[in-house]
Amino acid sequence: MSPSSSAFGSVRSAAELNEQIRALWIRAGGTLSPQERAEYELLVVEWAAAIRGAVVKAA
Repeated sequence: MSPSSSAFGSVRSAAELNEQIRALWIRAGGTLSPQERAEYELLVVEWAAAIRGAVVKAA
């Protein structure tokens, strides 16, 4: 996943991203490596964009 993918809006749903975040934490055993931390941060940014998109659509 590239950092610029979230700049154009999330293609994945918030639920899908949430599941990926949970899976990452499970795989990591609760402690993230620097690489996993970077992946986590990108997922959270994309998840937040997906949530904002859903709120805007609902409004």
